Amino acid sequence: MKEEISSVQMLGLKLPTDPRWVNIAEKSIEEILIDHAFCEQKAATTGISLIVRFPDLEKLVQEVTPLVAEEWGHFRRVLKEMGKRGVQLGKARKDEYVLGLQSQMIKGNSKLQLLEQLLICALIEARSCERFRLLSLYCSDETLRGFYHEFMVSEAGHYRMFIDLAKEYYPEDQVKKRWQEWLDIEAGVLAGLDLRGDRVH
Repeated sequence: MKEEISSVQMLGLKLPTDPRWVNIAEKSIEEILIDHAFCEQKAATTGISLIVRFPDLEKLVQEVTPLVAEEWGHFRRVLKEMGKRGVQLGKARKDEYVLGLQSQMIKGNSKLQLLEQLLICALIEARSCERFRLLSLYCSDETLRGFYHEFMVSEAGHYRMFIDLAKEYYPEDQVKKRWQEWLDIEAGVLAGLDLRGDRVH
């Protein structure tokens, strides 16, 4: 439990995942893999969307382009693991967590659109990192422990990248203030969701 709390504090998250989540997730690990695949797919398409919307921001394009390739590579890796287990991708699922975050974005201010998008991306990566860490530590399947350790490390780097990009284009004080607000929002969104073992978030 101490390790779990320190991990949450390191990422800045205000609300740790309910410790029962790993046990629930293990009972439907095929569903977690399916949801994970869709998460990686969405991460890649979100990166592409950022590049399309902000092609004039050189630093963003330089940083996000390899991220898109990495996320798509992750999608393929998860698909491969699913294939070993005879699991099919099926249809996309509704992501209540991401929808909850997006509903709290500041709207109507074009100057803040990039900041809001970057910080939401950072939050999703941070929460994914925390969940993957739990799977890497406590999943009974030894293969999946190593599998999710690698994803945990990757998500931590992505989280940091999005925060750094926000500071590249906005004053640091503004980023820190809005980030703290988003951490509170994220905790509220997570607390309002049912504890499900078939979702990464």
